[in-house]
Amino acid sequence: MHNMGNNRPAILLVEDEQNLHEALKLNLELEGYEVTSAYDGSEALQQIGAAYFDLIIMDIMLPDIDGISITENIRVHNNEVPILMLSAKNAAADRILGLKKGADDYLTKPFNLEELLLRVAKLISKNKKIQVKESVGDIYQFGNNKIDFKALVAIDSNGTSIELSKKEAMLLKLLIENKNEVVTREKILQVVWGYNVYPTTRTIDNFILNFRKYFEADSRNPRYFHSVRGMGYKYTE
Repeated sequence: MHNMGNNRPAILLVEDEQNLHEALKLNLELEGYEVTSAYDGSEALQQIGAAYFDLIIMDIMLPDIDGISITENIRVHNNEVPILMLSAKNAAADRILGLKKGADDYLTKPFNLEELLLRVAKLISKNKKIQVKESVGDIYQFGNNKIDFKALVAIDSNGTSIELSKKEAMLLKLLIENKNEVVTREKILQVVWGYNVYPTTRTIDNFILNFRKYFEADSRNPRYFHSVRGMGYKYTE
């Protein structure tokens, strides 16, 4: 299991061919990645539902659900995790279908290990860049509210001072930095809770309810903090 202080990128490796799986796992670990293994599609979906990954490496031909269906399933849930597909068939049709359904990159077997590692590094760093939005400073003001992220204190519109927990401050910062955009549950869990220690969605909902209590004039008709059903959460001004 991951811990908070561990910033090694997490990769889910979905490959049913035992020898190839072992070889890839070993090489990825030597490169400093944290590798979670799945040997079939349903195992992969279970892992994806339970944890955050920086990248998924997935074979198309799996014993139960094929890699293309899994990719489709991931994208339907607005999960933007980068996916690198592997396929034994050098069929252009396969490759095009895979990319159409949401894969980010594609390699046909047999592939060059060095090339795979380069593509993995590229996809992970590209994904990290997309995730870092403009940073808000230590003090942020909206409406008549003020947040001091460093001191972990907020001042509401009545001038009342509210002590914030570290997680509340992190979640506020994340939502504000992504102003007017939906932040997915996966992203919140990754940034605020760290890897693989997943609280329930209700935990995040409770944080949002607290924010409304602190900062909204009318918490039933929020102006700033919104839950977007089935997608995530959003801060607007």
